[in-house]
Amino acid sequence: MSLNKSDLSGFTGTETWHRWSVLFPRMLLTDGAKYVAEHGGSAGAYWLMDAIASHQPQLQKNPRFKDAQFWTLEVRPDKSARLTCVEDSGIPPAIEQEITYTDFDLDTLSLYCMPVGDGMNYTILLPSEY
Repeated sequence: MSLNKSDLSGFTGTETWHRWSVLFPRMLLTDGAKYVAEHGGSAGAYWLMDAIASHQPQLQKNPRFKDAQFWTLEVRPDKSARLTCVEDSGIPPAIEQEITYTDFDLDTLSLYCMPVGDGMNYTILLPSEY
């Protein structure tokens, strides 16, 4: 099953926060982010959630990124990709990660990462779920 933009338009808010990795116990996914993780390529896109989670120790040291992070995955025609994190539009990325190959289905995807509840957990969500 191939992921497309229209699949994501139905996600507004979330019913459940999902933990997906023992390596990142403080990280959660909304229903929409979990859908992307499960359907974003032939083997899913949990690697994308892992990539975002792996940058959290660095980002959490910077107070500018404790409240909101804006992530973008851009897949090139040769199937390489670039993952970036910015504080706000028009500001240079704080994180830029090159990905040699991906079978991710979309050309571009935006995700947010924000604290939940007491601020001890962070959730990855689709912009429409904010």
